Amino acid sequence: MKQPQAWYKQFWPWFLIILPLCAVVASINLLFIAIDNKDALVSEDYYKDGKRINMDLKKIKYAKQLGMQFELQVDDNELTIIQHGGEEYLAALKVEFYHPTIESRDFKQVVTASGDKAYRVSLDKPITGAWEVRLEGYDQSWRIQKRLQIADDTEYWLN
Repeated sequence: MKQPQAWYKQFWPWFLIILPLCAVVASINLLFIAIDNKDALVSEDYYKDGKRINMDLKKIKYAKQLGMQFELQVDDNELTIIQHGGEEYLAALKVEFYHPTIESRDFKQVVTASGDKAYRVSLDKPITGAWEVRLEGYDQSWRIQKRLQIADDTEYWLN
């Protein structure tokens, strides 16, 4: 008569143990990913954020009243910003690029106009894709912002 094998030498008990074990390992892995990549979009003080948004809207309306218009030229590792409308503005300009999903890709820079009245921003690497672009006067009295789908060697109007 044939002796039955011990349970640990058979296939089915191990198969039934490994399935839940894989789920536990995957859950622990997802827990660590969630802890490491916290959502930066959550705000703790909505009231202050609302007040800040209202101030931003006033700056945007003021820029429209002034008739401010800028052309953004994207060329490899350089952005060129040229004013085409409104009172001539030659002071420093705050340029901010916000990526909609990856906060680490955001960058801000204060630039001054060159001799040909153009503002130039040098980049470490070319930028493409969706970006929220903000131009603000150095005195913070006006602001222009626009969401753009940026591609290389193209021009965009910011007004």
